[in-house]
Amino acid sequence: MKDGFVKVCAATPEIRLADTVFNAGKICELMRSAAEAGAAVTVFPELCVTGYSCGDLFWQTTLLQGARDALGKIAAESSGLDGLFFVGLPVAINGKLYNMAAAVSRGSILGLVPKHYLPNYNEFYEMRHFTPGDELTVSGILLCGQQVAVGTDIQFYCEDMPALKVGAEICEDLWVPMPPSVRLALKGATVLVNLSASDEVTGKASYRKDLIRGQSARLVCGYIYASAGEGESTSDVVYSGHRLIAENGAVLASSEPFTTGLTMTEIDVDKLESDRRRMSTFGAGSGMRIPFRLEKKVTELTRRIDPSPFVPDDPEERAVRCEEILAIQSQGLKRRMLHTGCRTAVVGISGGLDSTLALLVIARAFDLMGKDRKDIIAVTMPGFGTTDRTYDNAVNLIRSLGAEFREISIRDAVTGHLKDIGHSLDDHDVTYENSQARERTQILMDVANQTGGLVVGTGDLSELALGWATYNGDHMSMYGVNGSVPKTLVRHLVRYYADTCGDAALAATLNDVLDTPVSPELLPPEGGVISQKTEDLVGPYELHEFFLYHMLRFGSGPAKIFRLAGIAFDGIYDDAVILKWLRVFFRRFFAQQFKRSCLPDGPKVGTVAVSPRGDLRMPSDASARLWLDEVDALTEERA
Repeated sequence: MKDGFVKVCAATPEIRLADTVFNAGKICELMRSAAEAGAAVTVFPELCVTGYSCGDLFWQTTLLQGARDALGKIAAESSGLDGLFFVGLPVAINGKLYNMAAAVSRGSILGLVPKHYLPNYNEFYEMRHFTPGDELTVSGILLCGQQVAVGTDIQFYCEDMPALKVGAEICEDLWVPMPPSVRLALKGATVLVNLSASDEVTGKASYRKDLIRGQSARLVCGYIYASAGEGESTSDVVYSGHRLIAENGAVLASSEPFTTGLTMTEIDVDKLESDRRRMSTFGAGSGMRIPFRLEKKVTELTRRIDPSPFVPDDPEERAVRCEEILAIQSQGLKRRMLHTGCRTAVVGISGGLDSTLALLVIARAFDLMGKDRKDIIAVTMPGFGTTDRTYDNAVNLIRSLGAEFREISIRDAVTGHLKDIGHSLDDHDVTYENSQARERTQILMDVANQTGGLVVGTGDLSELALGWATYNGDHMSMYGVNGSVPKTLVRHLVRYYADTCGDAALAATLNDVLDTPVSPELLPPEGGVISQKTEDLVGPYELHEFFLYHMLRFGSGPAKIFRLAGIAFDGIYDDAVILKWLRVFFRRFFAQQFKRSCLPDGPKVGTVAVSPRGDLRMPSDASARLWLDEVDALTEERA
């Protein structure tokens, strides 16, 4: 339960049709196993107490009484377990039979939720036996010696974890145009459970998986799906015991076909609540609300924590994402060029990753506009820290792309400027470094004036998050195409371009750029190679991007981010290193907001961005104290 994580389980027991004693025993076995593994919410299949495919046996009083007795046994079993359990059974009320989901916890039957939509086609004849849930006329019944709530809008909420609010629907309910889960989510449920008995035919498993993934995304919820399996009748159809757990568009766990047992993972309900707070769609909850309790304990995490949340793992998906981002960047620049009527685009080329990507984007934008690439003014501006390697890559890149090459050294201008302000050339402090960045920006702006052009910025999202930019230097441009692209993604975009450009010389240059250490090259080289490596100074970009993503995307605090980073980067960075750079991240993120408050325009390409005009409305003088205190407390715990 710590940090908003709740372990959940989809369970498929082996059953015997109409043998409620056997079935209750198997359900109780899996309940115990799930609870011992730490599951807080466990979901069993539709009508699992009797079996789904009992047919006209559902009219037998003996079977219905057996189901009630079995539910009593299941409820009694739950008295010694920590968790909320959903089981399916038939329940007769006022002369009508309903397909029900029963929620049990700590010895109590908390509520009964009826199935709304009953299939009546092919081999399914539920309407032959059951009544739709919306025809219920009671709000409670006496069942197994307990007064039990009955309703279609019941929400089970955890008193010990306020973000955990559970709603239930049954099988076909999900497949209709307006599933009950939509209403339940709009009223506040963060986790939806589905007790199902879906038959298996070719292609259905894939469709079912997409359906559940999509529903969890639309409702910004966790979704737990458990379907019937071994023991159901195979007279006309087969049941595979498919079990799925999804969270906001991602399938976290899925069972193998034709298996019984448990499928478990963790759902982050705090993350879901954070996403919903950014929307006006979801309400605070209404209808019948029933509490349940859970022990307060740390949930052991078994789900994968992605160390690179901005970059897809799958190569094909990554290639699609790269193409989409390049299209967004180039279309944005195209629109700005056409709107302003600028004749040229002016960009500084250092031979590094960011300026390389910017030039590639400009070239694509010019192609989209049908403009001659000779109107791209690419300026290389060697300074005190420029190495032969980066200079050569800059020159080769410009010429390969057919842009106009200009070389304007900044050494004399910066030397004169430092002399004017009385600063020694031997003092390699921040003034020495930033004067070079500001001189380069002045050159670009003036060249743009000369040529009727627009200065295209090269700085990326990771640099903006850390404030790793010279104010009114590389911080400033007329349109920043990389402003919402993190550094690690910049690398993948350049690699994608190299792999797909079809130009061997250009690809060779791009690959060498990729192999060059990230550096602002503001300090003199040592032995002809780069002496100033950015990640040695501010920390690994992959860590900072992980911190940034979880802070801005989900509102996570330092303790939760540290916990997730420890899992994601296990074997790569130890706790001390993660905490060191986590403190640097929060200190710099808060202190450098003033730079982000006056960013130039630029296209948003992902869900995390820092534009002051829409994505990050943050005051420049906000205190980082609470965040830094939390990091310091974590550091002291491990000292």
